[in-house]
Amino acid sequence: MADIAAKVLVVGGGPGGYVAAIRAGQLGLDTVLVEQGGRGGGLGGTCLNVGCIPSKAIIHAAQAYHHAVEQAASAPFGLRVEHPAIDFARTVEWKDGIVGRLTGGVGTLLKRHNVKIVQGHAEMVDGKTCKVDTDTGPQVIRAEHVVLATGSVPAPLSTLPFGGKVISSTEALALTMVPERLVVVGAGYIGLELGTAFAKLGAKVTIVEAEERILPSYDVELTRPVAKRLRALGVEVLLKTRAAGLATDGNAVLVEEEGGGKHSLPADRILVATGRRARLDDCGLDRLDLSMNGRFLAVDERCATSMRNVWAVGDITGEPMLAHRAMAQAVVVAETIAGQRRVFDSAVIPAVCFTDPEIVTVGLSPEAARQAGREIKTASFPFQANGRALTLRAEEGFVRVTARADNHLVLGIAAVGAGVSELASAFGLALEMGARLEDIAGTIHAHPTLGEAFHEASLRALGEALHI
Repeated sequence: MADIAAKVLVVGGGPGGYVAAIRAGQLGLDTVLVEQGGRGGGLGGTCLNVGCIPSKAIIHAAQAYHHAVEQAASAPFGLRVEHPAIDFARTVEWKDGIVGRLTGGVGTLLKRHNVKIVQGHAEMVDGKTCKVDTDTGPQVIRAEHVVLATGSVPAPLSTLPFGGKVISSTEALALTMVPERLVVVGAGYIGLELGTAFAKLGAKVTIVEAEERILPSYDVELTRPVAKRLRALGVEVLLKTRAAGLATDGNAVLVEEEGGGKHSLPADRILVATGRRARLDDCGLDRLDLSMNGRFLAVDERCATSMRNVWAVGDITGEPMLAHRAMAQAVVVAETIAGQRRVFDSAVIPAVCFTDPEIVTVGLSPEAARQAGREIKTASFPFQANGRALTLRAEEGFVRVTARADNHLVLGIAAVGAGVSELASAFGLALEMGARLEDIAGTIHAHPTLGEAFHEASLRALGEALHI
């Protein structure tokens, strides 16, 4: 096949890659996107195919089923359900239909903006040349600018390599039957999101975590309601415990407690959710002169690598590995290539954990602010005092605001509760715009909504609380 020449070559079709390609196309840049597809891939990347979107679909279905089971046992507001059941194979078909619609939409958007899509395994030859193994043979692409967006893959454990009953989140989201006994190794957001969902679907779930508490990257105040809910769901959580391997017959996980105790946990499936690693292998990056930042590609404030006109976005550039971070980086890169002056500001990146209840954070926690030498004001408002939360039977949780003590500039906002992920945009906007407590307190919030807790927390930090 004849070589392809382009202004911009994007390697990887995940959130960072396809957004970079779309924005470049909008700006009139001749752009080619290479996406490998295959296991866990395709346009939309991990997030759309085997991550963010399918997991939230399963989480929603699990919550709906669990709610029906609860209504069969009691009817606190008069709704009664008789003999609820779930056809999980149909649930998976519904989930796959959502993924299909969205991946098709990504392809349509790329074509609309004149982005050429090449399907196949990409391997960099040098900083301007890529060879793609396609179904019809090798294809060489040469470009003035290269955007690396190869994403990440589940990180295996040496004691529990993937295969057979040991699965990653990718395989967990492809199950067509709910396992009777599920052991989840890792109490981070991926493990807890999927573990909670399968517990609601009827699995006996045990979570194994080497640290002393769940969700160790979040502060204790936010994780306490999640731990309480796990107990209510009958999920067993083993802390300060490590997975040592499979039993000889392969039907149980061997675990070791910090104090030295050892025992086995029977399991039909073992979900290893101990993190993800940047996908840097098998794509020719070793041929490029790229500086590293630990296990990730080093980039500057424009997402430029150490090689001229080679850029990198998304998970390969480090934490936090979030789709919306990758998208924001992608826009910066495309606009920079087009000649605009842009930088990526990572100070305001919301993080959401879709556990039960949900957690959302943006900016600094009170502890982090103090460690940074700040004198602060901080206050929380509980959903127990929020009218909308009561009507939703979602009283657990709160909204917390942290601000500078001197000028009341907001430094961080966090919430834990049902549906608080939808408050993430308001929280992010407040920090991005440099809001002060008085700005939030002076903004009229619609009643009755969960967002009123944001208003009330700010009032409380000012010593002007109205409803507590």
